[in-house]
Amino acid sequence: MALQHESTAPYRSVQRALRVLDLVCRGSCGASEEELARETGLSGARLTGLLRMLRREGYVGQGPDGTYLPGEALGRLGTARPPIQDTLDRLRASVGAALYVGRYLDGEVTVIHVNDGPETPAAREWVDFRSAGHATAIGKSLLGQLDGDARRDHLSRHRPARLTSRTITDERVLTRRLGLQPASVPVLDLQEYAVGTVCAAVPVTAGAAVGCLGLSLPVEQVHRLRDAAEILNREAPAVLLSLTL
Repeated sequence: MALQHESTAPYRSVQRALRVLDLVCRGSCGASEEELARETGLSGARLTGLLRMLRREGYVGQGPDGTYLPGEALGRLGTARPPIQDTLDRLRASVGAALYVGRYLDGEVTVIHVNDGPETPAAREWVDFRSAGHATAIGKSLLGQLDGDARRDHLSRHRPARLTSRTITDERVLTRRLGLQPASVPVLDLQEYAVGTVCAAVPVTAGAAVGCLGLSLPVEQVHRLRDAAEILNREAPAVLLSLTL
């Protein structure tokens, strides 16, 4: 299975983050920003943004002299609560929407994490997500990352069925739209899967793994959808880093 759209920006960000974490943990006294810039070759603005993200996620802290030190989140690695859970908790509070992490595993659209709460309930799975990839934002994001053969194989096993009046059931129309979808633009579901629910998803892909990060909102909050999706885009590297660790 090959990727049609190679969205490598989050993957590169994670590579840089892992390099910074390695340098911070290598010395007993941490590392200064000047040392990190020299060792990683990152520009000031790019390194500053990366360090800000790592501090926000708790992977690094900062001493009184400005030196970067291993953070509390690194110390929790290997404990019962995975890093992805903390990352999704913070992101859900920021976005104000239920969150989902999707993967294309063994030829199926699979949701591997759901993060919701009393104020941000998850969408009701009234049709198995594996059979509704043509209608959900998560499914379309994942299918859009497949090559033509893999996508045709999937749709031959899961024929597009009409779930609402907005569902695309014409395979040619669906394939054309997936092929034209830019990798950097969030995929939207405007009541295609369920009446009363709107969704968005962005790729979270590393190497050969096909993944995405999604959210759902009640249709009454559709005016928030695009801004929330842009937050997902910005936070994709943090989610990918948590999945990696």
